[in-house]
Amino acid sequence: MATDISVFDLFSIGVGPSSSHTVGPMRAANRFITELIRAHQLDDVADLRVDLYGSLAATGAGHGTMSATLKGLAGWVPETIDVPASERLVQENQATGRLRLAGFAPGIEPREAAREDLVSGPEVALTEAGMVLRPLTVLGRHTNGIRFTAVDADEAVLQQRTYFSIGGGFVIEEGEEAAGGDSLTDVPHAFTSSAELLQIADDAGLSIAQIKLANETTARTEEEVTAGILHIYQVMRQCIGSSLSRIGYLPGPLKVRCRAGQWHRELLEEDPRKEPSWAIDWVNLIALAVNEENAFGGRVVTAPTNGAAGILPAVLHYAMNYLPGIRTAGRRARDRAVVDFFLAAAAVGTLYKKKASISGAEVGCQGEVGSASSMAAAGLAQVMGGTPHQVENAAEIAMEHNLGLTCDPVGGLVQIPCIERNAMAAAKAVNAARMALRGDGEHRVSLDQVIETMRQTGADMSHRYKETSEGGLAVNVVEC
Repeated sequence: MATDISVFDLFSIGVGPSSSHTVGPMRAANRFITELIRAHQLDDVADLRVDLYGSLAATGAGHGTMSATLKGLAGWVPETIDVPASERLVQENQATGRLRLAGFAPGIEPREAAREDLVSGPEVALTEAGMVLRPLTVLGRHTNGIRFTAVDADEAVLQQRTYFSIGGGFVIEEGEEAAGGDSLTDVPHAFTSSAELLQIADDAGLSIAQIKLANETTARTEEEVTAGILHIYQVMRQCIGSSLSRIGYLPGPLKVRCRAGQWHRELLEEDPRKEPSWAIDWVNLIALAVNEENAFGGRVVTAPTNGAAGILPAVLHYAMNYLPGIRTAGRRARDRAVVDFFLAAAAVGTLYKKKASISGAEVGCQGEVGSASSMAAAGLAQVMGGTPHQVENAAEIAMEHNLGLTCDPVGGLVQIPCIERNAMAAAKAVNAARMALRGDGEHRVSLDQVIETMRQTGADMSHRYKETSEGGLAVNVVEC
């Protein structure tokens, strides 16, 4: 069957600070509760055990993994979670040591799984501190493993399920064959490589964005696709606005100062007309703003992960404010540019998801920031008027110069080097697109070759540099 990963799977609305360590565990926990509801076993649960494996255990504390798991068990999902209310639940849990399962049952996914008469499930004795951490045990499928075991009053196991958070908020269960995310079926333009993607473009005379749009419209109307993408763009802009209002320090012991708000005030004075000479300063600002909001656990868009969430918004800001054909265009043309940007970026993101990985815990930060930089470069080249071959070249250039990037967050927090790294990768994406459009699309290294190189590099990389905080900056920078 011809399948594809939807743009709405690659770009989903969630909360920070990590798609793999926060969003994924929340979805996994919610999925486990859903299975108990489906089996009519929720009311029989007397105790529930949570085991975290590999990277989830090693850096879970700094990434909010345990609190996200509690929230998922309570019934919340990342897309609709009430962040303040969920924080109050965690505080109450710390005080009482009790958690009511499915206490927010309307959030259970899928919604039809919940019984209409279900108000909430039983209370169990479960806290963040009560979860079992196994950082040295890596289960076979992926380093981000989480296992739930529910037992009844007689200590008989009702359900035991193991899930893997494979990056970008994608979750698969042990035994599932699919890598997750192939939500589009019977698509007209199936592709699993950039070579196939370019062949489709050449044969059909379509742009990369048009190919992806044709696939998206197998599940939604074109109007729905457009509205959905514009909503994602709006959430990104709201995330930036929220960040610019923050002052003080980011959460945690590192005492990293919030910079985006002050930088924004300075830039408004120094560059009130958005002159081209200041473009990179604004790109840096947007990238930092998004990732500071992510560090606060605020609402962000995975793009394609939370740790790399600032790159696409920053590059899209460049497109909307510094490309002459877009900057002065009318509303409809500007909306079209936003949609085409996301569609082209998603086409490239699909290749990374299927052929390699977007998980820092699996292949290092090249899989997160590198993939995002590559996707952003493709999106920018698309709206700059690039041909399919130039778009592919832009994506290739950006990743080629992010190869080998390690994931070594200091203190297990998505702050150092993650926030500044987004700004650096956004600048690379802009440069990659500009370089690609100086050429005619012909180049020596293909996107397929660089994606495979990234995969191999990740496989060879020491586990110390894969979101375990056991190497690199994480051990050479004193936390406090």
